[in-house]
Amino acid sequence: MPTLGTEVFAPSLSMHAGGGAFITGAKLAALGHRVWQFSILPVAPFDAMVMADMAKHDVVSAACSPALAGTDPQITVAIGMAGDRAFLTRADGPALPDPTSIKFADFSHLHVGELSTLQEMPELLAMAFDVGLTVSLDCSWQDAYDKSVAELIAAVDVFLPNEREAAALAAIGVPETCAPLTVIKSGTQGARARARDDNTWTRSAAMSVEVLDATGAGDAFNAGFLSGWLDHAPLAECLSKGNESGAAAVQVIGGAGRLEQPVSA
Repeated sequence: MPTLGTEVFAPSLSMHAGGGAFITGAKLAALGHRVWQFSILPVAPFDAMVMADMAKHDVVSAACSPALAGTDPQITVAIGMAGDRAFLTRADGPALPDPTSIKFADFSHLHVGELSTLQEMPELLAMAFDVGLTVSLDCSWQDAYDKSVAELIAAVDVFLPNEREAAALAAIGVPETCAPLTVIKSGTQGARARARDDNTWTRSAAMSVEVLDATGAGDAFNAGFLSGWLDHAPLAECLSKGNESGAAAVQVIGGAGRLEQPVSA
């Protein structure tokens, strides 16, 4: 990794649409679900690239809106190495357009890609629940979490943090089983899930595969897990589907790479 006063050189670079909402949506679309994305597009010239990637991955962009004038590009540099990745992100402006622009009753499930998005627009929960949608929430990393997020997490149907995010929330007093169903992603250690009123965790081991790029692995896991959960599959099966989807994702470059059958090492 770069250190102050030095320079390192990347062996390759590519640009793709990204973010938890898009990657999870692209994987869900690959698994046969109808998916719309509801978000603010980045500024030009990145908006055209994102729209093209949405079309390529069968994610409908009709509910997306252009960026507000004067905002910076919403760009993340994902640095992948040694089986893991780090991110450098510039987030500017709102994440979502006016929620009245989409008819929530046309859908059956709402997935929120980042906890910060739900903090920005908590009324999404009421809008979804009023028309009978179920809601899932990924956490995504924040520099600092506020204990008040416990109320939002407790309201969703499924909460999907990774191990580090769950630990950071626990450190400020948000219990691991705050949501009705919590699914914790642990990378090479697999994943575990537990309903709020259960006494034990259901666990699923990760697949052993060659890791080319870990970017988007957790978002791909979300898609596999939710695909099973939406079909009312047993919890262990949902975890297994999530691990399979995550294993497929790390074997290709780019967060929303092809969703192929994982090959065990």
